[in-house]
Amino acid sequence: MSQRRFLVTAALPYSNGRLHVGHVAGAYLPADIFVRYLRSRGDDVRFICGSDDNGVAIEISAAKEGTTPAELSGKYNARQKIDFDGLGIEFDIYGGTHQPDFVDYHNRLCQEFFKANFDNGHFVKKTSEQLYDAEADKFLPDRYVTGKCYQQMSDGSPCEHPAANGDQCEHCGNSVDPLLLINPVSTITGATPQRRKTTHWYLQLDKFQGMLTDWFSLVSLGWRPIVTNFAMGSIKTGLPERAMTRDLTWGVPVPLDDPDAAGKVLYVWFDAPIGYVSFTAKLCEQRDGDWQKYKDWWQNPDCKIYHFIGEDNIVFHALTWPAMLLGSHYTAEEIQVRGSTYTAPKEQGHYQLPTNVVANAFLNIKFPGKEEEKISKSRGTAVWIQDYLETFDPDPLRYYLTINAPEAQRTAWNFDDFVERNNAELIATLGNFINRWQKIVTNHFERKVPDADRAEQLEADLLASIRALPDQVAEDIEATRFKSALGRIMEGFRECNRYIDTREPWKTRKTDLPLCGTTINTCIQAVRTLGVLLDPFLPFAGEKIRATLGLSRDQWTWPHATDELPAGHPLGPTPEVLFRKLDPAEFEQG
Repeated sequence: MSQRRFLVTAALPYSNGRLHVGHVAGAYLPADIFVRYLRSRGDDVRFICGSDDNGVAIEISAAKEGTTPAELSGKYNARQKIDFDGLGIEFDIYGGTHQPDFVDYHNRLCQEFFKANFDNGHFVKKTSEQLYDAEADKFLPDRYVTGKCYQQMSDGSPCEHPAANGDQCEHCGNSVDPLLLINPVSTITGATPQRRKTTHWYLQLDKFQGMLTDWFSLVSLGWRPIVTNFAMGSIKTGLPERAMTRDLTWGVPVPLDDPDAAGKVLYVWFDAPIGYVSFTAKLCEQRDGDWQKYKDWWQNPDCKIYHFIGEDNIVFHALTWPAMLLGSHYTAEEIQVRGSTYTAPKEQGHYQLPTNVVANAFLNIKFPGKEEEKISKSRGTAVWIQDYLETFDPDPLRYYLTINAPEAQRTAWNFDDFVERNNAELIATLGNFINRWQKIVTNHFERKVPDADRAEQLEADLLASIRALPDQVAEDIEATRFKSALGRIMEGFRECNRYIDTREPWKTRKTDLPLCGTTINTCIQAVRTLGVLLDPFLPFAGEKIRATLGLSRDQWTWPHATDELPAGHPLGPTPEVLFRKLDPAEFEQG
């Protein structure tokens, strides 16, 4: 296999709270599976993430907790890293846009991005009305104001969500103009806000519309419909000018020598995606000794860039962020001349646009005896990763969130279904097959791979089917169909169980030891392939399977997935239990 280069990012979680299963299902687990597969394949990959520490959400949460934004973001940044580690989600770097070791590079690159877009003529300075809380003596950008949503759902019906934020409605997913919210309320004091004038700098997204449309039609053919439908819908509606500065003190200062810029910061949705770049720069400093080697990834036409995000981040990653990237290189005049023509740059020197923006829909939740509802941090209707990991193992959660992934539409975390899938699929299908031949190979074949002298068509058919899976699973993963890929692997284990049921080695060990040996050999060869394919999805179980087969990590890779283990190959120890049985009562208790 030829080596390819990938830069993979996962959406930056706000550092104002703990992670829950919805976060993990949305962006982080799919990204980790993808990266683990690429590395198993032998590709050169850097996996970037970190916390989003700036903006209104952090200020509000800090005020509620009686602390500072710096202390709050530091606390939750560390908590998130622990939770990701506990789930086996392994980033090359986990930064933070305002964390001490990252803020200098982040501010520098954010200001460079802003200045490049400004100097290229993509911003317009405007004085306009904005909602203002007279009691707090503060303008109310973004999430400092809520109200009834005025936007429409994808089917054309009114959204009318009663608690839309001032930047985006989490119910319909649309961007929001806070001035158009129905019955707006300040989240600081609960007062009805006034309208007052303030000055901001607006990114002229409408100027990029033709080029973005052309680019999107070129690259998005294999993208998920949830992304293409949402983005194309926004394009058809028309891209608006968008204010990229805010009246706040916590964030990246606006880098303009203009009195009206004093006391303003960059909009958090402008600075957040640049975190991918600034964290890459920090990683390059750590690994390569030169932070500017981030350009080898971001400005390299041979590097494929994948962004993994949740449903609510589609517009910014699929349209606004590409516009920012284009605007950092092309002037407004060049954009106008190019019109609706986009040509991918072939040379290094300016930022490459995303190869793919991979989004999952929201994951809802269904508590026992209750109706399905939306996961909510504020209402506490969530399964928190910290709490989960205190009692349960990570692989069952990784399995359930993948096999039940909201890849095309919203799905729900259902406690009863989670327990049932763990017990019926992970234990009864996967774990059962791994264990069914262990005692026989120990007692009758000295924990060495037996000869397969009695192989017949049954064995040939099974191994042919299993050894066809690496290409099929790889095709699914490359197309970001992780649910389908894992389903294929599980069907492989079901085939193996049917095979061993037919051969019954627990009987032939007494009546026909050579046939028994052939059966065990066949099982081991199948597990050798299936284990490699399973590893990106369930890395903890994958490691136990690797150990019991007596293989090194170098042998545990995609190109070696179909390598035959020779007769006489010494196996490792009998594995500890791969998965433990769960009881619904465990969740009722906590």
